[in-house]
Amino acid sequence: MANRQKIKQSSSRKPNRGKKGGFRVIGGQWKGRKLSFIEVEGLRPSLDRVRETLFNWLQADVHGAKVLDLFAGSGALGIEALSRGAKWVQFVELNSKAAGQLANNLDLLGTEQSSLITGDALKYIETNQEPFDIVFLDPPFHKGIAQEVIDLLSEAKWLKEDTLIYLETEQDLELEIPDHWELLKDKKAGQLLYKLYQVSGSLID
Repeated sequence: MANRQKIKQSSSRKPNRGKKGGFRVIGGQWKGRKLSFIEVEGLRPSLDRVRETLFNWLQADVHGAKVLDLFAGSGALGIEALSRGAKWVQFVELNSKAAGQLANNLDLLGTEQSSLITGDALKYIETNQEPFDIVFLDPPFHKGIAQEVIDLLSEAKWLKEDTLIYLETEQDLELEIPDHWELLKDKKAGQLLYKLYQVSGSLID
């Protein structure tokens, strides 16, 4: 089963009642599979049409890729990547209830190609040493987190050249993107803005 780890961090998120929502896998070996997630503050699985577009963008890159799903929430993006042949997915989610449901989903799928850390995504960026081929960034909206995570990630020595970075934010958010991140694709969906970048340089020694 997927490996489980915990990084102890204090959380400012409000308590929740554990109400469940659902999403379905769009493509790959688990296509059509319906999974549950815990509805907690800031958690919103990427829309079906957004995930479908994203994985059309990634169709030549996801198979065999090592993937990092930060702010994993429901795990919809990382699970979609696994379904489509990703070699490994590292999930990172701060909320323990959301992470618990994600762990249940990974067990239900029977995958051994993932690891789940219950901890802070920013702390993970600072302490991680392993490179990834694809990074999913889908931070909670209206929390001022997106710029902070971009700044930290741009300075991370483990971020290698040619890594693909997916970023999903609210449309009206103004961000400073590193010069060495090349914009490959971008699209809007309702109030969402989602983009795909590729790192054009590396800090790896």
